[in-house]
Parts: sequence; C-alpha cells; structure tokens
Amino acid sequence: MRRALVALLSLFLLAGCASVPGDSSVQVLRKVTDGDAPGLPAGPVDGTNPLDLVRGFVYASGSTVDRHGAARRFLTTPAAQDWDDAESLTVLSEQFDTVYPPTSSTDPDVATVRIRGDRIGTLDSVGAFEPAEAPVELDVTVRRADGQWRIDGLPGGVLVRMSDFRSNYRTVKGYFVDPARRATVADLRYLPAVPAQALASRAVDMLLTGPSPALRNAAVSTVPASARLRTNVTDAPDGTLVVDLTQVGDLDEAQRRLLAAQFVQTLAEINIPRVRLLVDGAPLIANTPDLTVDAVAGTSATVQPSADVPALAVSGGRVRRLPSGEVVGGQAGNGAFDVAAAATTADGARIAVVARDSGRQRLLVGPTDGLLAAVPLSAARMSRPTWTPTGGELWTVLGEDVVARVTVDQTGAVRTGQVNVSDLTGLGPLTDLRLSRDGLRVAAVVGGGLVTGAVVRGPEGDVAVRNVRQLRPTDLGGVVGVDWRADEQLIVVSTRTDRPVSLVSSDGLGLQLVPSSNLTPPLRGVSAASSRPFLVADQGGIWSYDGGELDSWRQVLGAAPDGIPLYPG
Repeated sequence: MRRALVALLSLFLLAGCASVPGDSSVQVLRKVTDGDAPGLPAGPVDGTNPLDLVRGFVYASGSTVDRHGAARRFLTTPAAQDWDDAESLTVLSEQFDTVYPPTSSTDPDVATVRIRGDRIGTLDSVGAFEPAEAPVELDVTVRRADGQWRIDGLPGGVLVRMSDFRSNYRTVKGYFVDPARRATVADLRYLPAVPAQALASRAVDMLLTGPSPALRNAAVSTVPASARLRTNVTDAPDGTLVVDLTQVGDLDEAQRRLLAAQFVQTLAEINIPRVRLLVDGAPLIANTPDLTVDAVAGTSATVQPSADVPALAVSGGRVRRLPSGEVVGGQAGNGAFDVAAAATTADGARIAVVARDSGRQRLLVGPTDGLLAAVPLSAARMSRPTWTPTGGELWTVLGEDVVARVTVDQTGAVRTGQVNVSDLTGLGPLTDLRLSRDGLRVAAVVGGGLVTGAVVRGPEGDVAVRNVRQLRPTDLGGVVGVDWRADEQLIVVSTRTDRPVSLVSSDGLGLQLVPSSNLTPPLRGVSAASSRPFLVADQGGIWSYDGGELDSWRQVLGAAPDGIPLYPG
C-alpha cells in the first residue's frame, strides 16, 4: 500500500480513468452564514465500483462534521479508526481523476486507486492558507467485503475540492498588531462553518496561537503566549459572548485596549456584536465589562482615503484630477516637470512624483498643489511610488532590483534608504510594488507574476520584505499592475487577453475574473481603494468599473494612451 503524497512534474493520461469535468477553481471566497451550513454528503451506494467509491470519498471529505464522519463511511472499520484526518488539508482544483495505476493487486478483492489532481495549496492547523500549486497523486487501497468495496488503506490528511472547501469553511479575519504603530491588522483565516456554535471558540483559539506564517515577525499579538482560557467560551443570558482569560500578566492601559480590539474585531467577523472580556473573572477594561466594535474604534492600522479626496491620473506628463481631467495646481500639474508616475498620501496633501529628465527618471516630493523638492535618487526607471498609511514614508522600485525607501518628516525634509527585497528579486525582475493600506504587507509584480510579502521592521530601523509567496502562477501570468482593493484582496491586470483583470485573495486561495467589456488590451495599470470604483488604464485611456456581472467599464479619461490612474496612498 502506498502512503505518500507525491508532487509530480507533469500529469499523464492513464487508462481506466474516472474523470468528471468540474467548474473552474477560479472563484472568490464567500462568507458562509450560520444559515448556509451544508448538509452531510451521502454515504457510499451499494454496488459502487472502486473508482467511483474513491471519488465519492473525496466529495464527502469537504464536510468537517464529526471528524469528517461522512468521509469515514467510505472506509473499512479499521481504516476509519486509523485515519488521521487532522494531519493536513489539501485544497484541490475542481477536476480530479481516479484511475488504476499501471500495476495493481492480483487479488480480485483488493485494488489500488490513484487520486490525481492539481493542488492549489494547503490549510494549516490554525486555519491559515498556504499557496502551493503543484500536481499531486495519492494512492489508496480498496477492499471488497460482503460484496461491497471500501477504502482500507490511505495516508493521513484530507483532500478537498475548492467548491467543497468554500461550502464548508468560513472566511474569518483574525486581528493582530503592527508593533511599530500599535494598531490592529487583519490576518486571513478559514474556520469550519459547522457546528456554528463552535465558531466563537475556534476564533478565540486562533487568537491565542498568534499570527499566521504569512505575518511572521511582521505582526505581533498583545495576547501573551502564556494566556489561557480560564473557562470555556460561553453565551451570557443576554446574548453577550463571555471570554474569560487567565495568565495574561501585567498589561498597561494601552495594551489592554489593543488586546480588547483584537478579540472584539475578530469576533465581529462571525457576527458577535458584544463581548464580555474578562481576566480572572474581572473586566479587562475597568468599568467597561461589555465591549463592541465602537468601543475599540480608532485602533485599526488600515487607512483609507476619505471620499472627498479625488482619484488622480498621470497623462501627458502632468497629474490630473478624475474624472474632470483638469490638472492639479502646483508643479505636479503645471508642466514644470515631465511626470511619468505619481502617488499622493492617503489624505491627498502630499505627492511623490517620478519625472523624466535627460533619459533618466528622478523623484520629487512636496505639497500636492505646491512646489516639489528633489529627492537625491535617480534611475533609468522608477515604479509608481507607494506611501505608508501615515504618509511619512514612501517606496519606489529603482530599475528592477532595488527598492528605495524615503522618509518624509513634518517639515518635508527627506531621508533615503533601501528596503531589503532579496526574497522578491530572487524570483525575478521586480517591476511594480504596492504597500497595503495597513502598511504591513506588499504586493509586487515579479517576473510577470503576482507575489506578496510582509513588511518586517528591525530594531535598528532596517526594513525587509519577508514571508514571500507566489500567488496563482498557473492562472496569473503577464501581470503588469497590482493594487490593494482591501486588506484581504488584490486587483491584478495583465497583458493576457483571456484574463486581463482579476481579483485575488491576499493569500491566493480565492480568484475571480472581472468582466472586461469595453477594455482594449493589453492593459497597463490599475488602482483601487475600498468602496471606490476600480480604475484601469488601457490603450485608449482610463476606465472605471463599479462592480456587478452586468456592468461594463466606463471611460473616465479619454485620449490618454499614456494615462496611469492613482488613488491616494
């Protein structure tokens, strides 16, 4: 009996294949509400052949109820007792095969069935998804007893199709802390949707285990490693969720407020509006035993541009307002510089401009409607700048392998440095980079693919991009631009005519095509912000999309073949 999961370099066709075409794995994850709990899959049907039996086992493996009780019904009694379903969870694309390998048992009552498919990634024990595309093969042994085939030997772990994963797991953002700004940041996780009563306990356990590997050394938790639940998580008679911690140590008022924010914001993700957060039976926050999201307002690290700060575009060497096309005041719009790219701070007050000058490009910074001061940086090519949420720091790619970091103080004085991006450039040429709106992550275009990483700031002021992950390399190629739609979602544009615009979850699990009606590929740039239309640059100008399957892109700046859109940030 073979008991190993083997990653193959290529898939090949075998005889005796049971393959049912499925929907594309290109989907976007939805939240599963308590009322959406899926029913248990049916067990095996009498007379099922080995290939269909194993296929039914994979279908049933999506249900997590009773330790994958539905899937265990496809196993012999000894195999059901021995199977370690908690060893791992592999998410497969929709189509997979069950085939007989070239050599199998000569016993007519024993057979080997090979499961063959494409892995999208894995889910770890704390609900964090790790992207890892690869072909996979898995052999299981089936045995016939009393005229019925059942699985008698299989490796530990679970294989789950993407659609079954979406139906049985709930998307939850856990909240941890940016250690530099002392503000909360979201960490994307997936928890079993049923039983719904266990979601709160699972979310609390998630917080007690700390940030996911994607945010390792970038985010921290104000929940001490020693912290434990003093009692089980319960509902009070008035419906308030009661969480009683112990062994939290000595926390000052600011730490207590951040700890409260972590719990309240996380539990709000599963529709728990009020939390009674206790430490050894006493309120964590003095005189405030019950906490809501409003009670911890202002703790989030994410900074979105306000509605009165307009979108801009660079076209014809000038910075213009959208949708009017009017140039901004000051040197960014009056033609004093031949502007190639630009970015404003989230409040729109300050602008960074990349200007063409004698065959090279240089960086300037200043008030959006005022005079610009040169930064001592130049390169043959600079990427569109990107600002941190506070507006005190900006990054830009010099050439294809250096990321300059420019800090700007309240007086406008600048200081330059570099970001260690060796983990990014080790994958290929770096052509675009965007900081997330919480400032703790980056999305980058590397070698025509989409890559994410975490911003790790050292005690001596050094900054690096670590925990690098390539997202959906099979589906996303020819990428030319990326931006953050939200902390958990990216929008990507590429030169591909079949997939010019896509939405991707920040961990690479969810992928959705965006309609491209009216766009003329190849596309050249993209900008996004929460609750704002997407902006994309094509061969004729800049286009806006509000969302919805029946909507089409609307042109907001025409006759601008060199146009590049930008939202503040």
